[in-house]
Order: sequence, then structure tokens, then C-alpha cells
Amino acid sequence: MQVTNTIFVGRPSKQIRRALPVYFACIFIALVFFNSYSGDASSLKPSSIWKRVWPQSPLYPKTNSKFPKKIWQTWKVDPLEFDERDSGRARTWPQKNPGHRYEVLTDGNDMDYVERNFGPDGLNRLDVVYMYRTLTARIIKADLLRYLIMYVEGGVYADIDVEAVQPVDTWIQAPHDEGQVGLVISVEIDEPDWNKHKILGPKSQSFCQWTIMAKPKHPVMLRLIDNVVAWIETMANKQSKGVAEIELNFDEVLSGTGPSAFTTAVLAEMAIQVGKEPPWEKFHRLNESTLIGDILVLPVQSFASNQGHSHSEDPEPTKALVRHHYHASLWPSRHPRYSHPGYGMVEECNWTPDCVHEWDKNVANWDALPQDAKDKQIAEHNKMLEEKSAQEEKERLDREKEDRENREKEQLETCAKLQIEKLKEHPLPVDNQTEIQKDEKKEGDAKPAETPTPPLVLAAPPAPEANPAEPRKPVTDNPRHTDAIKI
Repeated sequence: MQVTNTIFVGRPSKQIRRALPVYFACIFIALVFFNSYSGDASSLKPSSIWKRVWPQSPLYPKTNSKFPKKIWQTWKVDPLEFDERDSGRARTWPQKNPGHRYEVLTDGNDMDYVERNFGPDGLNRLDVVYMYRTLTARIIKADLLRYLIMYVEGGVYADIDVEAVQPVDTWIQAPHDEGQVGLVISVEIDEPDWNKHKILGPKSQSFCQWTIMAKPKHPVMLRLIDNVVAWIETMANKQSKGVAEIELNFDEVLSGTGPSAFTTAVLAEMAIQVGKEPPWEKFHRLNESTLIGDILVLPVQSFASNQGHSHSEDPEPTKALVRHHYHASLWPSRHPRYSHPGYGMVEECNWTPDCVHEWDKNVANWDALPQDAKDKQIAEHNKMLEEKSAQEEKERLDREKEDRENREKEQLETCAKLQIEKLKEHPLPVDNQTEIQKDEKKEGDAKPAETPTPPLVLAAPPAPEANPAEPRKPVTDNPRHTDAIKI
């Protein structure tokens, strides 16, 4: 009697049976994922997903590694098209650091750099690529780009209007060791007395980000990248606009991508590395560099000397490692800040206490003034702004003239040195030297071109004895005298 095993009728194929564990695993992961983020739509935004996919603790060499010998700058055009002022500042970097590679990213190659390093063939941060491609606010892109470069490449970043004063290799001094340092920064604004001020408070204590030295993959740079991307999304949602259309004021730029954002990321990383966030007193009136975790903080004079505030006066001999000339800092004109119609911006006080107190008092009493007094104050303020603008334009032209003259002088000196070195390496043959000496002798004997050589002159014969009373005319070799006989 034949027994038919009906229980296996319709049994799945071998291929399906092998794939079943994978199917069940995918279903399980999907259930966990949607259960974890149910009710939180923000968790499903592209940036949030990419940040979870991308490793958040990349391998970072904390000890015994060296800073890359690279110097980075970003600008609109490549170095061959720099104007005289930018070229003069930029040349100081390779001149002071001949062993470093110097590279400039421009408006023409920055997008390629971001796509290559953060696209699918790089770190696969498509949210970063999207943000950078979509952004139209130039200062936001400039801030973000420096963080991207420092994360991928490391080395030194400097704004185009920053001049190198000391070689990069001298920035880390004993007792600190390069192997234990991952990031080198400097204090910029050190005015903690104003930390409660409504306008000045958020920017009264900050680190400088126009010059940075970092090792690749430093956590501060990763935190900055993530924070900037999230902040841009927040601002776009808040304004109900696309990323390309967002509008930002001065203080929003500072807090979103500028020095305030940079300072927040630095302090957060310090807190992680040493267990708590250091108070600003640790950096107030800092005279010597201090190491917090692997972050070396330099005194304000190092990167931000002679600002007119923050006790940044540069002593003799200089403590400055770089000098910021501010001629590329035109972005505030595109991102307005609060300016009182009669008293202007409190930032114009440059942190001078008497000026800030006077501004605060005047603004507080503004509404109590009669209209004619308001009109008079507004007119006086506008006149002051016009005079200030004219003075700044004059100073700009004077600086450009001085830079141009210095550059021409430097070029002449360089050419002279090259000619001397060439003659030393390839001296002229003796015959040529003799001919040159003869020519030089002839040139030395000859009179200047503007004084023509007078013609040969013979004195006239003596006057006839018949008229001895008549005096003789003087004899001269001057060709303008008609009593000379010319041959």
C-alpha cells in the first residue's frame, strides 16, 4: 500500500526556505525602527537618518599623531586672480611655511570638493552635500566649508584676510606636545562682564574661527557639521522656506555657524573629554596656552591681537602668530543687525564700557524724547555715518596704495637678488667683463645726457695794438657765446 506524504504538499522551494531568515530579520528591524520613532516626525528627517547611518565615533588618533602639513584658504577666485591686497596676505603662508602644502578652494571647485569627500564615494553624507549645494548664503557656506575641510583633511585653515606672522611649526610650545594636541584655537572675544547684555551677551565670550589648526576627524569638526546641518533645517522650517530662501540676520549667523557656534561645539567637546564644561574664567585674560583634553587654547594675542578690546594689545616682542586685517569681512552688510535710528549699533562701541552704558541709557530714554529732538538726533547720526563711510573709503584707498607700493618694492628687490644670484652662479667670461668695464669707463667719462658736450673752441687772436684801450672780450668754451670760434 503506497503511502502519500500529504503534509509536504505545497512545500516552499529550497530558495525560499533559505531566504526566510532574512525576510524575518528585515521585518523585525522595520518594526523596531518605526516603533522607536513613532510620534516623532523629526527623527525621520534626512539629516537624522544619515547621522544614524554614518558612524558617529570615527577612528580619531588621539595621541602621538602629527598635524598635517597643509594650509587651506577659501576665496571667490584662485590665487592667480587674487587682487594685490589678498595676494599679499596669502603669500605670507607659503613664505613662512615652506614645508607645507598650500591650497585654495574657490567658488569654482568647492562643490566638487564637497561631493568628492562627502558623497557616495567619500563619507557618504548626502545631507551635507545637499545642504552645501542648496545654500545661497555665502557666509554660511564659507563657515561650513572650513569645518568640512578641517574634518576631512586637517591642517591649518585661515581666512583670506589673515596674515601669517610666525611659522605654523612654532604654534605649539612646551610644555605641550604635538602628539597630545588635536585642535589649536585662540580666544577672540573676552568680555565676560557683558554676558548678561541683551545684544552683546551671546557673543561676549568666544573663540576665534578665522584661523584653526586641527587633526583630521577631530570630534569638534564633526559636531559642528552636524549642528550646522540641523540648524539650517530648523531655520528653513521656522521660516517655512526652502534652504536656498532662508533669511538670516547678523546674530543668527554668529550663533548658527560663526564664532558662537564654534565656541559651543568646542566647549561641548571639552566637557566630554574632561567630564565637565570649563568655566570661561579658565580663558579670561589668558597669558599662556592651556590644554583642555586635547584642545589647546592660545591667548587672545595669538590669533586676534590689537582688536581694541578683550585685552588683546600685542606686546613687544609680539605674541601674534597671525594678524587679521578684516578686509574680507563684508558679510555683515548682507545680514542686518539691530541698529537704533538715532544711536546706531551698540557693537560700534567696540566693547568700551562708557560707550555701551551711554548707548543703553539713550535707547531706554528714546521714547520720552519730543519728536523734534528725535529728528535732530537721527540727522546727526546719519551725518556721522556718511562721514565715517567717507573716511573708511579713504583709508581703503590709502591701504591699497600702500600695498601696491610695497608689492612693487618687493618685486624689485626680488629681481635684484635673482640677478645677483644668477651672476654668482654663471659669471660672465673675461672678454665680456673687459668689454663691460670699457663701456662702464666710457659711460663714467661721458657727461650727463642733459648737458651736451661743448664743441672744441679756440681762443680768438689778440686784439690789434692800434686800439689798446679797448678791453679784450673774455674767451669762453660756452657754445652760447657768439665770440667763440667753433671748429
